[in-house]
Amino acid sequence: MIHETAIINSGARLGKDVVVGPFTTIEADVTIGDETVIGPNVSIRPYTSIGPRCHVHAGSVLGGIPQDVGFKGERSFVTIGANCQIREGVTINRGTKADSVTEIGDDCFLMAFSHFGHNVKLGRRVIVVNGALLAGYVEIGDQVVISGNCVLHQFVRVGRLVMLGGGCAVTKDVPPFCMLKPLEINKIVGLNTIGLRRSNLTARDQQEIKEGFKLLFRSGLNVSKALERIKATYPSGPAAEFSTFIEQSKRGICRM
Repeated sequence: MIHETAIINSGARLGKDVVVGPFTTIEADVTIGDETVIGPNVSIRPYTSIGPRCHVHAGSVLGGIPQDVGFKGERSFVTIGANCQIREGVTINRGTKADSVTEIGDDCFLMAFSHFGHNVKLGRRVIVVNGALLAGYVEIGDQVVISGNCVLHQFVRVGRLVMLGGGCAVTKDVPPFCMLKPLEINKIVGLNTIGLRRSNLTARDQQEIKEGFKLLFRSGLNVSKALERIKATYPSGPAAEFSTFIEQSKRGICRM
């Protein structure tokens, strides 16, 4: 159902059973998947693709041009996966370089007034709570929870199954499976044990992750020596993700 006050450009492509609410604007070169619901007063800008069975709530702006003084009007994109919930007032900016993409994975829940800067990449089943701000080029792994009013510096990487406590600031990479302390800067307080229990990881996998975490943060070894021990002890499996993630870090990692 398309509300009579909605404005939909003839160059937009809408799938089956799409619902568009009153006073919403959908511009050219937009693709919306089957059974997606677009609420009232939503603005969907060019080069935005939304997957099937999503729900975009009132006042969101998807595909806006990046907030980057170097942007020169290049064609760039936003892609949003299937089954995403995008609540009121969410803003998602498209990429800042030609043909670059801001990506939101499947099954994400983006709560009210959260912001996603240009070239952000979210994995699957990510939850972002009200008022969180993700700057350009931030990368978020699968099943991460970003609590309310967190702020993430540009280029920060967050590993999978991380929990960021409310109001924390992140300027360095966060290794997988960790939990950051609320209202602190780059402060790891332990493993995200609840997230691990809720995941599909086996009990053995969880135990290996705990042992890898101890080597990295509680053994007294420096990072290089701890990574050597982790790679020797856990050459594969989830615990090996610590070494793989940290070796790719360009900003350094958060610490306890």
